[in-house]
Amino acid sequence: MEPTPEQSPHHAYPDHWEADVVLRDGGTACIRPITTDDAERLVSFYEQVSDESKYYRFFAPYPRLSASDVHRFTHHDYVDRVGLAVTVGGDFIATVRFDRIDERGRPASAPADEAEVAFLVQDAHQGRGVASALLEHIAAVARERGIRRFAAEVLPANNKMIKVFRDAGFTQHRSFEDGSVHLTLDLEPTAESLAVQRAREQRAEARSVQRLLAPGSVAVVGVGRAEGGVGRTVLRNLLGSDFTGRTYAVNTSFAAGLATVDGVPAHRSVAEIGEPVDLAVVAVPADRVPEAVADCGEHGVQGVVVLSAGYGERGADGRERQRELVRQARSYGMRIIGPNAFGIINTSDAVRLNASLAPESPQAGRIGLFTQSGAIGIALLSGLHRRGAGLSSFISAGNRADVSGNDFLQYWFEDQDTDVALLYLESLGNPRKFTRLARRTAAVKPVVVVKGARHSGTNPPGHAVPVSRIPDATVSALMRQAGVIRVDTVTEMVDVGLLLAGQPLPDGPRVAILGNSESLGLLTYDACLAEGLRPRPPRDLTTAAGPQDFRDALAHALADPGCDGVIVTAIPWVGENGEAQTGEGEVLGAALREAAADGPPKPVAVVHVEMGGLAQALADAAGTAAPPAPRRPAAPAGAEPRGPAPAAPAPAPDEARRTPRAGRIPAYPAAERAVRALAEAVKYAQWRRQAASPGKVPEFLDDTIDAPGTAALIDALLGTDPDPRGRPLTHDESQELLAGYGVTVRPTLPAPDAGAAVAAAGRLGYPVALKTTAPHLRHRADLGGVRLDLVDEDALRRAYDELTDLLGTPAELQPVVQAMAPRGVDTVVRASIDAAAGAVLSFGLAGAPSELLGDTAHRLVPVTDRDAAELVRSIKAAPVLFGWRGSAPADTAALEELLLRVSRLVDDHPEVVSVALEPVVVATHGLTVLGASVRLAPPPARSDIGPRRLPRY
Repeated sequence: MEPTPEQSPHHAYPDHWEADVVLRDGGTACIRPITTDDAERLVSFYEQVSDESKYYRFFAPYPRLSASDVHRFTHHDYVDRVGLAVTVGGDFIATVRFDRIDERGRPASAPADEAEVAFLVQDAHQGRGVASALLEHIAAVARERGIRRFAAEVLPANNKMIKVFRDAGFTQHRSFEDGSVHLTLDLEPTAESLAVQRAREQRAEARSVQRLLAPGSVAVVGVGRAEGGVGRTVLRNLLGSDFTGRTYAVNTSFAAGLATVDGVPAHRSVAEIGEPVDLAVVAVPADRVPEAVADCGEHGVQGVVVLSAGYGERGADGRERQRELVRQARSYGMRIIGPNAFGIINTSDAVRLNASLAPESPQAGRIGLFTQSGAIGIALLSGLHRRGAGLSSFISAGNRADVSGNDFLQYWFEDQDTDVALLYLESLGNPRKFTRLARRTAAVKPVVVVKGARHSGTNPPGHAVPVSRIPDATVSALMRQAGVIRVDTVTEMVDVGLLLAGQPLPDGPRVAILGNSESLGLLTYDACLAEGLRPRPPRDLTTAAGPQDFRDALAHALADPGCDGVIVTAIPWVGENGEAQTGEGEVLGAALREAAADGPPKPVAVVHVEMGGLAQALADAAGTAAPPAPRRPAAPAGAEPRGPAPAAPAPAPDEARRTPRAGRIPAYPAAERAVRALAEAVKYAQWRRQAASPGKVPEFLDDTIDAPGTAALIDALLGTDPDPRGRPLTHDESQELLAGYGVTVRPTLPAPDAGAAVAAAGRLGYPVALKTTAPHLRHRADLGGVRLDLVDEDALRRAYDELTDLLGTPAELQPVVQAMAPRGVDTVVRASIDAAAGAVLSFGLAGAPSELLGDTAHRLVPVTDRDAAELVRSIKAAPVLFGWRGSAPADTAALEELLLRVSRLVDDHPEVVSVALEPVVVATHGLTVLGASVRLAPPPARSDIGPRRLPRY
């Protein structure tokens, strides 16, 4: 909305306060500032508020608003007087207002930092979490305007409002004065307020997904009159899945007398249905979608799946059409899957929903699957079906303009029907939030991700989300830090998902190998070594082994305390006539399942070569399918609407490690695939064990860090009107800033001529190093730009002359002199801020290992002591730091402390957008930072803090 001329020209309409939010029941609403154009909306809203709620707001009977009231509540300066409204369908459902006051409670202006706040929520919308969301947003607005405390007067009987304040997590003070409860809230965010906010976000977003996946009724909009077409296909699939709710066919072109299509009621609009509709599947041309969405929104539809194409994937016009679609749907309180979606499936026996273009519903199982690509979705459904895998839910979100993988992580976190989450992603709209949600979900169930479009540097057509510039290797490392199992292909995703859904997690990397083929056992052994596992020598049962021999060998391996998992290899038996005999495959499958069921809970995988009988026998029982349950008849057309089933509670940590039902053994056609799946399970299980006792930031750092002083220095360096692009610091400025966090950079002195070099060496003390600082020669000892161990004046002058004769004039080389550091391992420590992913800390060995081979490790900031230790040890060249080839081990404890200090610096001060320490020489005792560069800039916007809001792309 635009400000009117009556608004103060100094305080224009703050459109950045506008936000779309998900409420407690899963519906959406819009929050925005109130303007002078809202007088009629305010009066209409107030008329629908009960007398009791009015009394709670004004402490007296207040049946209607006077003209002066309306003027006061719609005219704000957006600084000292601010009003926000929550709207659905353009109408107000709640308002909040604050007025800045002084210490005596009188109207005031800045620098007064307290404000009186009051809420009013329409009775029909109380209990939906509206006031809680409003409090988050009005508190953020107040902090932006320099207000640090809210004061509120609440009647003792107004328990709902008192609870809103009490449960917000802010530091608060309560007193009882003159018949009312006086509340004071400190608005500085706390760990508790952030936890409360994220818990509410999780419940609301999970509920919004549940409303989509468990509707009581579905309308397919765009069902063709003739056979075929997208709408007719979806309708047939809904009926074929035996959906438990009501189904309607909608098409504006239906003849007036048409009663049914394919046996379901036919209507020309959603309005004509005359009964509640929970979900609409829209399959009409893009130019007719707005009309269909308006029809849905005006008649209470809770969510929409838009299969129609012609949006973001069609260029700038399509992207704008996509944004308008999202704005339109959210204005009615609806969420959208799509556009350009393939559809959704829920196999729960209470729902049995196939609102997709998939001709067959997968069998019920324990895997949740999310894809952004319909083609990949088809391939994954087919592959899982062939291997006997069952799904709990399937979502192909297309352009995912609204509902995304983050929303489904929120849902799967607490969904007790889902044990493994598989996601095919082509873009990450909010990487910070994704890693946060993935870490929490991975702590209770595996999250397996394939990331498409890894190397293009752009988002796929239709995905209007921020582009992250961090390399794919960094993205992969950050996912690993969050416990995500990152694989390269959809085939690997299925392989890993099947093992995790059907087998317990391994306790370690020790693998037993047994089978009737020595060659296949050796291939498996080699594959285990390549994946970092610790295989035991393969046990060859010989080609004469029968099912009972396999059973006994597997039982023995599982009982062995030195074994954490087993891979069984099998080839067909060869008869006396030389022909392969696969008939005993079913018997072998039963024998293996029996041994696994009777033995300790350890993962078992089978590698088979051309044993169709075995593969089928294992697939029949080993997929991830849940046992069948009796089918309920579909509800008749006139029955009462059945709402979605209540959300299941989040799993408790001690229940997170599920032991699947015995006998579900995954089978693989190649040893490498089985071993890779098992290796991923081993790494994930190790992460789970470590995540159970997370690291911490050592307290000793606090005694050697001057955060206030560093903040003041940063403010002075940036100035009052900083360049948005930022500025690099000089050598001396970088030294001073880093010193505030206990990071000492070895001094360097300029040497514009040989005499200056000698004078500098005299100040620093011999031996010294002479090096250039020209950008094209920096850190390039291989080009002759660095001369070390210069022990006296003659050696220094000789080196200076050689340097300038060989590489250029002193003005070009910009030589410097530095005191020699103790010998050690040259490393590099960097930290940078990506606008999408956040602050990232990186570590590697200096020179070729990190620059040429890409051997660099990464962690999200802030890092803990455990993160720092893992960062040092996770590079491939890490043995160089730990006494490789008899060398003295480096002081990795000092290195880890340095990593923690740099992490704290960029975490405490987001204006520090880049830090590079190179080289950092790690000696046997201590380390020396020889070079440092720092860049400051105004802090980038954070998408993962602040009040809850849906993204607007």
